[in-house]
Amino acid sequence: MLIAGAGMAGLCAAARARELGASPVVLEKGDRPGGSMLLSSGVVWRFKTFEDFRRECPAGDERLQRLIFDGFDEALDWLVSLGPTVEWDDTPNPLTTGKRFEPRSLTEALVRAVGPVRFGQGLGTVPPTRPEKPVVLATGGFPVRYAREHGLLVRSNPWSEGDGLDFARARGAELAGDLDEFYGRAMPAPPARIEESDYVRLSQLWDGEPRVIDEEGEEFFPSPPAWHESDLAQAIARRPGGTAWFCVSEERRDDPRVVGLREAGGTIVEEYGELCLHVAAAVTHTQGGLRADENAQVAEGVFAAGVDVGGIATGGYASGLAQALVLGRLAAESALR
Repeated sequence: MLIAGAGMAGLCAAARARELGASPVVLEKGDRPGGSMLLSSGVVWRFKTFEDFRRECPAGDERLQRLIFDGFDEALDWLVSLGPTVEWDDTPNPLTTGKRFEPRSLTEALVRAVGPVRFGQGLGTVPPTRPEKPVVLATGGFPVRYAREHGLLVRSNPWSEGDGLDFARARGAELAGDLDEFYGRAMPAPPARIEESDYVRLSQLWDGEPRVIDEEGEEFFPSPPAWHESDLAQAIARRPGGTAWFCVSEERRDDPRVVGLREAGGTIVEEYGELCLHVAAAVTHTQGGLRADENAQVAEGVFAAGVDVGGIATGGYASGLAQALVLGRLAAESALR
């Protein structure tokens, strides 16, 4: 078995394959394991009820939503058994349940279970014809490509450019979900300097407090955003320049979100008793992708996991790490069968 990607989905697939007695070859285009999971807050979660899942992601593929919901608890217990540091025993969100892991510890625990990873090797090393061994795609979707094509910021690892999507499409795979839908955040706009380690800390999550104004001075998005605020990030992406201004009371001067933006070199305009923070839409992962069946198969001999699979959270937001965990394990099991 060949596994493309050593992020959360690929590592879960490889660890499960080794557990079942296989010796997977793990290719990673980048120079480190962990993918975008290593840059995240490390929360792996599901909705508390399947009805909540359907309500929050109404246009998503119900079959795959059910797979993730039903398989989550067992998969989470398995992940805990690998020995990573657990920072939360449950989520504080009343809609969800899960755990928060320290991302570096989680990466290290998975790598221990996986064994060697071939870094600097992507799907370009796989023959263009049908591979002799099953392939599991876990390349993290195409956020880098999407951000580049739409003039947005990247808030993911720098290697997820859609290689898995292209590989599978060349072998007859179909697409699912909305290819223009993404999960993302409002982040400090250029010239702010944002390091990968700042992706969580500098996220501009305000729970609907700011007035949101575009570059032409038009106030938009008057309603409070959804609890995940990804809908607001997508709305900003559709405005001129993919940027906006978050205007909050000047009393927020010492708020960590304001301080962080200022220290990163972001732009703050003070007027009429408000601080207006310049923000930009940043893409963490895409939500459209490959159409997978109940075995995570996308084409003959080709399986997919994580956000390489599309159409699960269409119309809303669900945990990308849960999608990586459950589908990573399932793809390995299916490929070995």
